[in-house]
Amino acid sequence: MVTKAPEASPQDTADRPETPLEAELRRLAGSVPDPELPVLTLEELGVLRAVHCLNPGSVEVELTPTYTGCPAVEAMSTDIERVLHERGIPDVTVRRVLAPAWTTDDITDEGRRKLREFGIAPPRAVREHQGPVTVVLGPTRTTPPTRTAADAAAATLLGAPEAGDAPLRCPHCGSTDTELLSRFSSTACKALRRCLDCREPFDHFKEL
Repeated sequence: MVTKAPEASPQDTADRPETPLEAELRRLAGSVPDPELPVLTLEELGVLRAVHCLNPGSVEVELTPTYTGCPAVEAMSTDIERVLHERGIPDVTVRRVLAPAWTTDDITDEGRRKLREFGIAPPRAVREHQGPVTVVLGPTRTTPPTRTAADAAAATLLGAPEAGDAPLRCPHCGSTDTELLSRFSSTACKALRRCLDCREPFDHFKEL
């Protein structure tokens, strides 16, 4: 009589260090492009939380949507399942994890750099600690910050996110003299703005 080994639970796997196989599968799942912003991977977007091997042929992936009801989650899950099936994992489950909630602070520095190069103004830093996010309607036009140009240039080069109340920087010319055209753009997570120096319109990945 052959006794099947008990399947590990996600809680059991969370209590131990990540295995080499889990690290490899996390890298593969994290390389999946975001369906709405294919310039970013799921790892760079910050929505991939963990990969747990429950047994040699069964894997559970934890995914946090950018907001509840995000229509892209189904496509993300399907693409994750596909790449892990191609790796030889027959049983793949993608589980939505809502806590801790995703915020735009979870986007990596590399992700912010790619957004900027793609012509999208990356989100500014929202908070330094976990807690309620205050939602306010900001001004339609931003003006240059009080800090020096050298400080601003250094922050841009380092890819550091600016504070949430900092002026928005045009991804084309770097000017902070921009205005809001529409609070919604091609997707709900982006706003449409225009630079008043180079006159180019651009998307802004809104802070959350």
